[in-house]
Amino acid sequence: MAVRTFVAALADQAALVALVTLTAHTVGTAVVERQAPGPVTITTLLVLVTVRALATWREMDLSHDLAYRVLAELRVRVFDGLARSAPARIRGRRSGDLASAALGDVEALEFFYAHAVAQLLASAVVFGGGSVVLAVLEPWLLLPVLPVAALLALAPPLESRGRAVRGARTRAAAADLSAEAVESVDGLRELLAFGALDARRERLRAHGRALGEAQRSEQAWEADAAAVRDLLVVVAVVGVVLAAAHTVAGAWAPAAMALALGVLAPVADSAAALGQAGGLRAAAARVGAAVRAPAGAPAPAAPRPLPGGPLGVRLRGVRFDYGDRAVLDGLDLTVRPGETLALVGVSGAGKSTCAYLLARFWDPASGAVELVPESGPPVDLRDLAETDLRGAVSVVGQDAPLFHGTLAENLRLAAPDADAAAFAEAARVAGVDRIAADLSDGYQTRVGERGTTLSGGQRARIALARALLTRPRVLVLDETTANLDTEGDAAVSAALKDGAHLRTTVIVAHRPSTIRRADRVAVLEAGRVVQTGTWAELVAEGGAFARVLARG
Repeated sequence: MAVRTFVAALADQAALVALVTLTAHTVGTAVVERQAPGPVTITTLLVLVTVRALATWREMDLSHDLAYRVLAELRVRVFDGLARSAPARIRGRRSGDLASAALGDVEALEFFYAHAVAQLLASAVVFGGGSVVLAVLEPWLLLPVLPVAALLALAPPLESRGRAVRGARTRAAAADLSAEAVESVDGLRELLAFGALDARRERLRAHGRALGEAQRSEQAWEADAAAVRDLLVVVAVVGVVLAAAHTVAGAWAPAAMALALGVLAPVADSAAALGQAGGLRAAAARVGAAVRAPAGAPAPAAPRPLPGGPLGVRLRGVRFDYGDRAVLDGLDLTVRPGETLALVGVSGAGKSTCAYLLARFWDPASGAVELVPESGPPVDLRDLAETDLRGAVSVVGQDAPLFHGTLAENLRLAAPDADAAAFAEAARVAGVDRIAADLSDGYQTRVGERGTTLSGGQRARIALARALLTRPRVLVLDETTANLDTEGDAAVSAALKDGAHLRTTVIVAHRPSTIRRADRVAVLEAGRVVQTGTWAELVAEGGAFARVLARG
């Protein structure tokens, strides 16, 4: 498609140069020699007009088709890059900023793919061919053309640094405004409730003004650059007229001038396109960084098969940090197949990090996270194919998001082909069947973006049911029941006992009633497991567990 676009652009520009040259010659013949154009000339002019019109349409059609195909592919690759590197890459970044990279920056590159690539190549060919013709007809006409063409061609790279800076400022301001707008819409109820809407509106105005200033600065420079290009073309026009007046006579004088300026016009247009494309370097850099984002958990070169039956969990000598601080420091922990373990500790002790490692959102800096079958050697998570890992391990967080769809669609997210019996069982265990019974359209009720039509407790139950529907052999609950009241927490815990011997459950919790129901408790402190035992044993022992309960 890129080749076809180039051919269409070449035909478009070549037909235009030929058309203006032949038209100038026809007018010159009529004025100087007082001869009307003959049938061949008229037919040629009509053919050139037709070719130009068709080539222009074809070039625009192909170039935009190519651009939109590239953008569609880039959007997918940006999303894949974010998914591949999540949550490390998106940790701490605002959703509006991510949306700007995934949509706004990609969309900005449409100009480059639609208007720059084929046009640059076609302009180079037309200029080269026209210059050869001029050199044969009258070399002196090249004297004013070549220096201007060189200046037009050199201007974009010489001013590229300034364009890149201004473009980066505009893209950054657009991303900031996008982030502020998304956050404002998401937090509209809180802004209204606390009377902070006016202050937030002023923040949006300030970001809007910053974007406007960046855009004005960029466009002002573009206007100045366009004026300089026009001035250079005028200089070339004057030079060509002076050269033609002394070297070319008769009807060929206007034709030679038209040819000289005709080969220069595409160079000027290409310089303008290349200059505007230079301002997109910041957008291209952001898109490129997302596309090339390294995987937080690279796929294994030769995946190992996962044994059947119940699976335990083992973290062996695990060290992990977020770059600025160590979170886990030589952690050792084993959860036997079919066991329910409560993982406790003060805030920041590394409990959620353990859940992330079990989901393989990250890999440990050292040590290993393994699945341990009842018989046979353990399997490192780094040796498992993605599908095998996701089929065996499910992690449910405290704020597991729901999507703008029906309740049934959200439940079937990870298991779209689950049968009706499995669907009903997962809903029953998590108490979602009672939620559906109270909704107007049952399981076909739309829950709203991020589940805004539901309470926190309802969202937690739905997230739990979604995980149970995959029938995981290892279930990790990271404060999943924190949004449930005591009665709801007890009901879910009781329901989870159904089939508990067939799966290993790790519960990150603060609530004493939740911890008490676990078969065993592990206490994290300073990045290590410092105590393990049953509730009764640890209460009697005191120490770190007692400090956790006191702070809870």
